[in-house]
Amino acid sequence: MANHLSSETSPYLLQHCGNPVDWYPWGEQALNLARTQNKPILLSIGYSACHWCHVMAHESFENVEVAAVMNKHFINIKVDREERPDIDQIYQTAHYIMNHRNGGWPLTMFLTPEQKPYFGGTYFPLQPRYGLPGFLELLPRVAEAYYTRSEDIEKQGKVLLKLMNQTLPDSKSSSHEQFSAALLTQAIKHLEEQFDPVYGGFGGAPKFLHPAELAFCLHQYFKTQNTQALQMVVFTLEKMAKGGIYDHLGGGFYRYSTDAYWRIPHFEKMLYDNGPLLQLFTISWLASDNPLFKRIVEDTAQWVMREMQSGSPNEGGYYSTLDADSEHEEGKYYVWDRDEVTQILTAEEFALIAPYYGLSQAPNFEQKLWNLEITTDLAEIAQRLGMTLDHAQKTLLSAHTKLQAIRACRVRPGRDEKILVSWNGLMIKGMAHAGRTFGQAAWIQSAQRSADFIRTVLWKNNRLLATYKDGKAHLNAYLDDYVFLLDGLLELMQTEFREVDLEFAIMLAEVVLDQFEDREDGGFYFTSHDHEQLIHRPKPVYDNAIASGNGMAAMVLQRLGLILSEPRYLQAAERTIRLFYPMMSTQLSGYCSLLTAMDETLFPPVMIILRGHSDELKIWQHTIQRQFPHMLVLALSQELFNLPPSLSKAVSTVAAVCSVSAWVCTVAGCMPEITNLQDLLQICKVQGRISNLL
Repeated sequence: MANHLSSETSPYLLQHCGNPVDWYPWGEQALNLARTQNKPILLSIGYSACHWCHVMAHESFENVEVAAVMNKHFINIKVDREERPDIDQIYQTAHYIMNHRNGGWPLTMFLTPEQKPYFGGTYFPLQPRYGLPGFLELLPRVAEAYYTRSEDIEKQGKVLLKLMNQTLPDSKSSSHEQFSAALLTQAIKHLEEQFDPVYGGFGGAPKFLHPAELAFCLHQYFKTQNTQALQMVVFTLEKMAKGGIYDHLGGGFYRYSTDAYWRIPHFEKMLYDNGPLLQLFTISWLASDNPLFKRIVEDTAQWVMREMQSGSPNEGGYYSTLDADSEHEEGKYYVWDRDEVTQILTAEEFALIAPYYGLSQAPNFEQKLWNLEITTDLAEIAQRLGMTLDHAQKTLLSAHTKLQAIRACRVRPGRDEKILVSWNGLMIKGMAHAGRTFGQAAWIQSAQRSADFIRTVLWKNNRLLATYKDGKAHLNAYLDDYVFLLDGLLELMQTEFREVDLEFAIMLAEVVLDQFEDREDGGFYFTSHDHEQLIHRPKPVYDNAIASGNGMAAMVLQRLGLILSEPRYLQAAERTIRLFYPMMSTQLSGYCSLLTAMDETLFPPVMIILRGHSDELKIWQHTIQRQFPHMLVLALSQELFNLPPSLSKAVSTVAAVCSVSAWVCTVAGCMPEITNLQDLLQICKVQGRISNLL
């Protein structure tokens, strides 16, 4: 029996179109069927690169006996959490309230026909194990409960919706006091308490990447010279870069570490992790000059362009994920048998590789294989082997080349080729920032290709669509799509200014205010005002694997407001911070993106406007951005005429001779024209010191 997923674009849903389960995509057809037949809904949420989603699929959803029970008792709905983060957010919250623990994927929820959850969990094994009930025996019991305990379920549903609504901030408790810079210092101290001084990162196993927290620490370092904040970032990134969470042969980071040591990951690679990490490693290189960070950026950027960007002439967006599994085994593409490595390499290469990547130690993956991690410094190995460091580096490169060639012949993990606007915005920012810092035009062009593709294909009728695959763009876009893309465009404008990027950024900002802002209470909903009505409408503010939509909205509206001198954007950002200010005060480290936005409300970034001719203009731009990465720098060529009033600076006769003019702008206004680079650098230093004293 064919199910109803074959016409979907989501690779995750298409993975299940051959299941004997009568799956439906989320939509009115399935929801109406549940209502008319008075059947409960079995909602299964996952994503294509998810290892445990594959496990449950193989155990249960491909099992004819299990499918028969599911089809008899439930209307079965499959959801790709990457295409429908609105649905995922609602039911992850419901899972947390019902079970008093975090959810994850696969998420398995049982709903009434009115979409109210009454039971749920994450992965359920086919037979009882891990302290979990067997899925096959669980299904009829959960179905029976829907009919025999309907009154209890109805009462529970009302309580659950009330608790979910209580997760929204109460405008009556919004802060009317002045924002306090003391919160910024307290947040760093709170992060220090959670920091792992031995292995880096925050908390224990499983260990996630925490990009918003690391970005906040870097922001505080450049604003206040807090060296402890910088040390937490540099130490963490170095441990990650040397650990098994990084793909040492192909570039790019996996999603998280199963242990506290960054050694063994879940092997899926997510676009949304690698975009922010590109920027973190780039800025940390500026602060530390660590050559390892530069190599990580170079290899990851190459991986992004090689494996994660559409090469089609009419496209250019970035793909979503690489699978954790190949040939039904997690990590099989990435891990090594030591005997295989000895056969591939020369004796000299293996003598170097074995201690460098931990092959001379006990197996670290399933007690028989090795996931590569840097365990010994290369210079130390070279000295031990009587090699020069230069010869050791060449030997390492030779070994890499051979191992890469062999790995390329293996069965590759699947690639989810849907193009998500929000995640593309994160990668646009990462590639643009890295490209301008390291002078890599190809990386900048890669980011521009993605931005241009979204603008031409996913911007329809002055609104964004959320996802694209196989020639089809669809689904109403979410807050994250607008604000992450807007953030990426702001980074592109500071890299290589194009009028089309500024125009697009303004259009996005206007939709954010028109369609997502809560005009009465402040803040932004995750879904637009004309979105499909669901049982709950969240205002996300807590930073998870990616920064929160409200934190990023406040940040980008504030920055665009400064660039354009547009008070509506600045006021919306301040209302957002004010709404969540009481929540921020209670759990500081969970709101780092909003804290960063608050910091820029208290101490708005200095904006440098440069006008001039291209070659000299780039020198000035590069010099300022390398020394003052926390300042907004816009390099505008003399040929630009249709600029907004805030950027349209008249160049003097003296400047025409000097080829570049600069204006240093603060909230108080712009200083007089500067035509000497050294004078500009000195003023920037003074402005930086003033900011630190405020």
